Amino acid sequence: MESRFEDVAALGVDPARARVYAEGWQSWSVTAALPLAETPYRVTLPNSLVIDCHYGSAPDEGVFRGEGLLAVDPGDGGPVHVFGAASAETAASRVPVIEARPRGGQVVIASDAPVHHVEHQGGLEDALARWGAAFAEGAGVRPRPSPTVWCSWYQYFSEVTQEDVAENLTAMDDLAVPVDVVQIDDGYQAAPGDWLTSSGRFDDLPGLIRRIREHGRRAGIWIAPMVVARKSALFAAHPEWLVTDPASGDPAFAGDVLGDSCAALDLTHPGAADYLADTLRAMRGWGVDYFKIDFVYAGALEGRRHEDVTGVEAYRHGLRLIREAIGPEAYLLGCGAPILPSIGMVDAMRVGPDIAAYWQSPSGHPSEPSQANATRNTVARAWQHGRFWINDPDCLMLRPEVERREDWARTVERYGGLRASSDRLRGLDEWGLETTRRLLTPADPTPLV
Repeated sequence: MESRFEDVAALGVDPARARVYAEGWQSWSVTAALPLAETPYRVTLPNSLVIDCHYGSAPDEGVFRGEGLLAVDPGDGGPVHVFGAASAETAASRVPVIEARPRGGQVVIASDAPVHHVEHQGGLEDALARWGAAFAEGAGVRPRPSPTVWCSWYQYFSEVTQEDVAENLTAMDDLAVPVDVVQIDDGYQAAPGDWLTSSGRFDDLPGLIRRIREHGRRAGIWIAPMVVARKSALFAAHPEWLVTDPASGDPAFAGDVLGDSCAALDLTHPGAADYLADTLRAMRGWGVDYFKIDFVYAGALEGRRHEDVTGVEAYRHGLRLIREAIGPEAYLLGCGAPILPSIGMVDAMRVGPDIAAYWQSPSGHPSEPSQANATRNTVARAWQHGRFWINDPDCLMLRPEVERREDWARTVERYGGLRASSDRLRGLDEWGLETTRRLLTPADPTPLV
């Protein structure tokens, strides 16, 4: 979809003092408050354009872009200007793309859809918090505390086995680690889309979940419900369930992720909707009551669907389907999820890129996994916690070989949100174990900012 921008404001500012906050499209997309004089990062890689950018497009060089929200702080004590989606209701069908273009002693704001412009005294964070509170009220948000979690991903990645989870389940008891939910991450399934077919490393997933519950803990599972791998049986069996490119008729590209090129599942198609709902109900029947839904940006991709709806409308339809299938009491964590369209639909939200055992991403890409990238977004989006949902900064990784683990622990202590551990618990040293125990506390939904 090609956006047509119209100017909505021209603000007189000092380029050396002003800052611009630009909200990223989804969890991993770059979000920060940058000096107006600084050149913002511009996405250029095709895979990242699909994953990180609304409509798969990037702004011109030197232009700041916010997906539904952009704010300008003049830096001189004057009011902060906030430009955002007019309401939660309007953002439920289309999220405006808002740009800020420096032009001499001015910054010109343009948008491809109507936006609401408000001014707030008191600084940038306070202005964002006020805007967020009003938006959340319109969406009917009622944040609830999150449980503490152990997650298999950052120790075992997609090679996790049933025995790995069982070992850590025993270690939680032996080492007195206060974990409420044991979450099985990517690796249990044959392929994205084939969620009830085993990868071969889990010979009795329902039995493992039963064992988790017998240990007095809740069972959680990771699923990427809106992507379908080309190597999957689902992709081959039901091409009619996929979002397609209007020009070619081929499955729309949803990114090279999870070890394969993926397409997007069309949850407006009754067959696809029934398939996903049956999958989630089966998991719920095993005893799972914590669901991490990942890579769900794919549900908002534009393309041809069974129903003639926008990508955002299709995405929210998918979230409603998921909530209905898992029930109101189950805890729902979004990840890789469009920010504004998810408000009022999930209990917790990942607010930054994945962490990693290293501080800086080797590629330098600002939305790839690294502690530095995760920290940047976690700090920038701190105002969303307790207003939109419980913020999830990402898991603790505190084993000895992790770079600057103390810095990441301090970030989680200050800005988390949802608290999760993702180490092999018996591999932690004394500091790592003590810090993990101390930081695994249920999240308070009281706003941080």
